[in-house]
Amino acid sequence: MSAGGPHIPVLIDAILSHCAPIEGRWLDGTFGAGGYTRALLEAGAEQVIAVDRDPLAFDMAVDWAIAYGDRLVMQPGVFSNLDAYADGLDGVVLDLGVSSMQLDQAGRGFSFMKDGPLDMRMSQDGPSASDIVNSAEEETLADILFHYGEERASRRIARAIIAARPVTTTLELARVVEKCLPRPKPGQSHPATRSFQALRIAVNNEYGELYQGLMAAERALAEGGKLAVVTFHSVEDRMVKRFLTARAGKQANANRYAPETTKTAAQFTVKSRKAIGPDAAELAANPRSRSAKLRIATRTDAPAGDIDAKSIGMPQIKGTL
Repeated sequence: MSAGGPHIPVLIDAILSHCAPIEGRWLDGTFGAGGYTRALLEAGAEQVIAVDRDPLAFDMAVDWAIAYGDRLVMQPGVFSNLDAYADGLDGVVLDLGVSSMQLDQAGRGFSFMKDGPLDMRMSQDGPSASDIVNSAEEETLADILFHYGEERASRRIARAIIAARPVTTTLELARVVEKCLPRPKPGQSHPATRSFQALRIAVNNEYGELYQGLMAAERALAEGGKLAVVTFHSVEDRMVKRFLTARAGKQANANRYAPETTKTAAQFTVKSRKAIGPDAAELAANPRSRSAKLRIATRTDAPAGDIDAKSIGMPQIKGTL
């Protein structure tokens, strides 16, 4: 999606079909350009509470949102607090992809293709990517690149960033990273892709938000309510999968050959053990969907509980950001 083009919500048809019937009160924890919210309202949701930490998201929706009246509630904030905005929900949807309305604005500092200040803050407040790049210790910086971006050359890149300080713009950082890696072959992603992803995740505490958001959804959903989460890379998907596996009553065994153990109370039933991906038609219409994975679960009547972040695969970073 671009700022002036149509937004295509990824895997929305799969969400609508697997969660049918769409009714009652839903919460869209990642409002963005409003694609999921509008689809849910058109499919029959009585009300959608739309949450976003980026003030720009709601500004851009003013022209069309008014048509839905009080069926659409715009709630500034983070989805990790979603149970403070509503309870007894019939559904929660989270799309963890970064919005291209942010990528397209050079001044937001998300893109290595456009020069701008090294920012990356979705909420436009708090420490920026520049703060991390120019103040974090080398070990912490390397851990961010490795654990958040799955960048195998993390230590080499971290050393190069330290040597190049101060690094204050997106293209400056992209050039530093490029010098550390081989020239990409045709069809391969830009060398800075993983590093920029890692910094964006760190700046916005995206893994912490996901961990807290999953637990908040568990607290906010009514019995029979649906949780639908769309992820775009392996760490996020692993966290969601492990969370839902644990909350569906399954616990990992110390011995993989031993019978699977089951807890007495399960907070969710899982739609499918395998993630749902885009079909051929969606891939042709929306190439952005190629890495998307959808996981859906239904809330039971078991009381909400707690789960340790480490147990669901949330990366742990040493040092202070």
